[in-house]
Amino acid sequence: MAHEEDAIQIISRFGLEMGVGEQTIAQICEAHGVHTPTFLAIVNYKVFHQHAIPADIDVPTLQRYLRNAHTYFLDFRLPHLRELLVAALVPADPTSKIPMLIVRCYDEFVEEIRTHIEHENAGLYAEHEHDDQRITDKLTEIKNLIIKYYPGTSYQLISVMSDLWHTEQDFADHCAIEDDILRPALTSEESHRHRRHQMPETEELSERERDVLVQVVRGLSNKEIADVLFISTHTVISHRKNIARKLNIHSAAGLTIYAIVNKLVDLNSLE
Repeated sequence: MAHEEDAIQIISRFGLEMGVGEQTIAQICEAHGVHTPTFLAIVNYKVFHQHAIPADIDVPTLQRYLRNAHTYFLDFRLPHLRELLVAALVPADPTSKIPMLIVRCYDEFVEEIRTHIEHENAGLYAEHEHDDQRITDKLTEIKNLIIKYYPGTSYQLISVMSDLWHTEQDFADHCAIEDDILRPALTSEESHRHRRHQMPETEELSERERDVLVQVVRGLSNKEIADVLFISTHTVISHRKNIARKLNIHSAAGLTIYAIVNKLVDLNSLE
């Protein structure tokens, strides 16, 4: 039953719909613009506790899932749970201050979650890196306060305690997905961006640039290259700058290797 509840929750947070008939998971995901491997990664992680995370996580899809979870927590789960908590606690002893103090504790817990979510929605993941345990500890504290100091019990209160436990588990899973899947995916994406910046794609040389490169590799000076190719020395210098920029190679040895590998010169023709 817990697995079924988790699965329905995941479907909802990815923006998928029930009543899908005989469609496959891939067909359903594709119809809703959801990256299938990311969907399956969350299902395997949350439902089947498989923590081997695939490399092809789609960050926007995962962030959309997490934002939908935020909306669920703030707009429905937490306000609804507060209503149930007040209804279960207050009638027992109207003169006691303990019920409303417990509710105040709950409100503080909600504000911590709200701050956590606001930071995450703004992309400030480092701002709440160590908040997760403190927030779940706050919810545990609320349950302990009820067990230790609330003088009474009812089916309604037992049901609320169960809801508090499910909320604690749900939020803990949510934080674990951030830490174990989102953060590594963001780090990987940033690393790819950095490598692309450090190692730009090589632009193709023009025919004249290849001619100049061949003469450079053969050891000719700028003036000698100009004489051989019937162009000005200034034009040779301009071509050499373009060659260095396009290939990101600035040494004579590096240009020689490039020319040999790309069969622009014959190794036996070089002194």
